[in-house]
Amino acid sequence: MTPAQVVRPLAVAAIVGALVWWSGPQTVVDALAALDAAPVLAALGFGVVTTVCSAWRWCLVARGMGMRLPLPTAVADCYQALFLNAVLPAGMLGDLHRAVGHGRRSGDVGRGVRAVVFERLVGLVVLVGVAAVVLAVEPTLLGVLADIVPGAGWIGLLALAALPVLGWTLRGRLRPVATDLRAVVRTGAGPGILGLSVVALAGYLATFVVAARAVGATAPVTALLPLLVLALLVMALPLNVGGWGPREAVAAVGFGAVGLGAEQGFAAAVAYGVLCMVACLPGGAVLLLRLSTNRLTANRLTGARRTTARGSRAPRVPSPRTPETADRSLPTPCTPASLVSAGIAGRRRRGRPARAPA
Repeated sequence: MTPAQVVRPLAVAAIVGALVWWSGPQTVVDALAALDAAPVLAALGFGVVTTVCSAWRWCLVARGMGMRLPLPTAVADCYQALFLNAVLPAGMLGDLHRAVGHGRRSGDVGRGVRAVVFERLVGLVVLVGVAAVVLAVEPTLLGVLADIVPGAGWIGLLALAALPVLGWTLRGRLRPVATDLRAVVRTGAGPGILGLSVVALAGYLATFVVAARAVGATAPVTALLPLLVLALLVMALPLNVGGWGPREAVAAVGFGAVGLGAEQGFAAAVAYGVLCMVACLPGGAVLLLRLSTNRLTANRLTGARRTTARGSRAPRVPSPRTPETADRSLPTPCTPASLVSAGIAGRRRRGRPARAPA
C-alpha cells in the first residue's frame, strides 16, 4: 500500500470528523433523518439521467477513436464504475476498471484508457467553465476557496503555467493522445459530447438542490447554485474518498459566507453524499450479476474440460439382452461372424486345385 493510499483516507476522516465535532453529531442525524422516500426516488431518477449521459458521451468518444461500444454496455459499465468509485478508497478504481475492460474487449488497452480519460476530462472542463462563470458573477466565493485551500489562486495560476512546459516535455508520449483527439473532433461529435456534459452537470446540481431542500434550505435556487457548483468543483481534488471530505468543508464555509448557516451547508453536503450513494446502488446490482454470470460460465467450462479430458475412458454401459438372445453367444463386435466364415471359405477355395473338365 502506497503512502498516498494511507494518507488520503486519514485526511478525509480528519476533515469529516472535525466538521462533525464542530457542527455537532445531531446535525448529521437530522440530515439522515430528512431523507425520506421522495428525495431518494428523485436521486435515483437523476442518477439515471446523469449515468446515461456519461455513458453516451463515452460512446461518442470511443466511436470517434475507432472502437465499438454499445450504449447498454456503456451504461452498465458506468453504473459499476460509480459504485466502485464510491466504495473503494482511491475514488477512481471504477473508472480504471471500465477503461481496461473496454480496452481488452477492443484489443487496445491504451486506447481504451485514453477514451475514458477524454470522457472524464470533458466533464471536468465543463464543470471548470461553469465554476469560472459563477466565480466571476459571485467574486465573494473566492474567499471561500482561499479559506479552504490557502493560496488557491496562485496554485491555479502555477498549474496553468506548468501545462505548456509539461506538454513540451511529454510531447513524444502525447502524440497518440493528440491523434485520438483529432480523430474524435473530425467525427463532428464535439457538440453532442459538450451537450451531454452540460445535461449531466445539471443532473448533479439538481440532486444537490434536492439534498439542500431536504435538510431545510429555503434559499432560492439562484442563490444555492453557485455554492453547489463550488462544492462539486472541489470534489475533483484528489483529496477525497467517494467525494467525501473537501465537499463538506466547502459547503459549510460557503453557506456560512452568504448567511445561510454553516451547519445547514454541512448537512446539505452530507445529504448529497448519501443520495449519491443511493443513486449508484444499481451499479452494485450490475456487479453482483456479472460476478454470478462469470462464476456460472467458469463452472460450465470446468465441467466441460473434465468430461473431455484426454485419456479418459467412456463409461461402460452394458446392453440388455432380450429373451431371444439371452442364450445365444454374441459375436465379437470388431469381427462379425459372417465376415469370418466368408474369409475361411475363400481361403479353402484358393487352396484347392482346379478340376479339369471331363
